Amino acid sequence: MKRRDLLAAGAGLAATTVAAPAVAQSAPPVKWRLTASVPKVLDAIFGANELVAKYVSEATDGRFTIQSFAAGEIVPGLQAFDAVQNGTVEAAQTPLYYNLGKDPAFACFTAMPFGLNARQQNAWFYHGGGRELQDEFLAKYGVVGFLGGNTGTQMGGWFRKEIKELSDFRGLKFRIGGIAGQVVAKLGVVPQQIAPGDVYAALEKGTIDACEWVGPYDDEKLGFVRVAPYYYYPGWWDGGPTMHVVVNQAKWNELPKSYQAIFEAACAYANADMLAKYDAFNPAALRRLVGAGAQLKTFPQSFLDAAYTATNELYAELGARSESFRKITEALIAFRNEEYLWWQVGEYPYDGYMIRARSRG
Repeated sequence: MKRRDLLAAGAGLAATTVAAPAVAQSAPPVKWRLTASVPKVLDAIFGANELVAKYVSEATDGRFTIQSFAAGEIVPGLQAFDAVQNGTVEAAQTPLYYNLGKDPAFACFTAMPFGLNARQQNAWFYHGGGRELQDEFLAKYGVVGFLGGNTGTQMGGWFRKEIKELSDFRGLKFRIGGIAGQVVAKLGVVPQQIAPGDVYAALEKGTIDACEWVGPYDDEKLGFVRVAPYYYYPGWWDGGPTMHVVVNQAKWNELPKSYQAIFEAACAYANADMLAKYDAFNPAALRRLVGAGAQLKTFPQSFLDAAYTATNELYAELGARSESFRKITEALIAFRNEEYLWWQVGEYPYDGYMIRARSRG
């Protein structure tokens, strides 16, 4: 065979290989929309959506693209989960405990009063049986969920007046939602559900006496220090609140396995990155808030003890009404108790010593 014939045969073989239909079939073009439960000003949370979209697009050479929308651009933030469930959008970033009205068990996968911290939440999901319980539960709603971020332990909120004892909480109008709102209601607090954009005005006018949001980095943006100087901690209802990325089950099933793997890996990166951002940004924000007049206060021990007792009472009540809540909460609490066996020996003594060493200079 002549040299030009060999070259022609090789070129023909290469063309046949590259043009094989299987290549296009394994990487089809996919365009998704993702709606968030938060505004863009909360950049550490909303930015996780942009990270997911970035890595999914880059890993698929632009074949799988995701467009992110802030709360209100497609649906209100509290309706993000419903938009995925009914197929209005393919995906959403939302805390699952926004759906307590459907079943209190939704709270178990975001944050529970006196529940798991951020690392424990990840451990439970990835290696402690939490994911299996979550997948079983969410399947009833036609969605699949992935961890998409964590803020770390949140602050206890902003108060117009100083709180010195348990009785000071009675009658207090406190912007706090979900299961935590049900707990404090047992202690005489009047929980308030107010849209994020209206919280500052309500606090300034005295329509509410206190509010909780996230922590220093986000709270600084919303300016609460100007109208409620007492900044309490810890946020015992949000020890490790998780943001989820939920996907319509039918749309998920349509994805090639490679796209599914890429999407899940991108969510895992966003989950780790969000917590790292809050850990990195909160210290400086806290310093600025104190410089602006924030007075840091710990919740009275009597309040914490009463809240712990009320929490356990509420869990028993909710468990009697929801089999899913009872089953998931029992597993979560058992995992929490085992985790703190280790924390008591390893993490807490080390952190406690380093905190004392820092205070000594």
